[in-house]
Amino acid sequence: MKDFSELEEQLKKLRPIQPSENLLAAIDRDLNQPHSPVTAAVLPRATRFQFNWGSIGLGLAAAAALLLFLFLNLHRNAADKSLPGATTPALASRGGAAPTQFIPAGLTRVVYHTRDEGLHFRSGAEQPMRRTRSLTRETMVWRNPTTGASLRVSYPSEEISLTPVSGQ
Repeated sequence: MKDFSELEEQLKKLRPIQPSENLLAAIDRDLNQPHSPVTAAVLPRATRFQFNWGSIGLGLAAAAALLLFLFLNLHRNAADKSLPGATTPALASRGGAAPTQFIPAGLTRVVYHTRDEGLHFRSGAEQPMRRTRSLTRETMVWRNPTTGASLRVSYPSEEISLTPVSGQ
């Protein structure tokens, strides 16, 4: 314990030395210069913010081009829909469709989660079965070839499949 008290007394007596006159003069000189690296590091607001007018102009030009493209694209889509032959030729060629008759146009099935539930031993079976559960979303689309109207129905489904496993 005595050694620590002596060490504490020595540490209390320690004081930092005074900086030299040369160091104080160099710091004072660098802080007073407007474009010195010390001023930029110590005083970040010493340099004035300047606009880059070129990048602002390019950004505005890109925004104007995007708006013009969207406007022309929307105008072209509206003109295409107003044409009498705008319906799909394959659907229109089926002919004989009543104005209220919808024809199947597509089916999509998206599996968004599959889970392996492990091995299952069914009673009376000679070998185990691997059980897999799949969650899907099916979307069916019907179109009316005369009016161009479409009907889309989407519903979730779940499928459980059992696959035989051989232990060879």
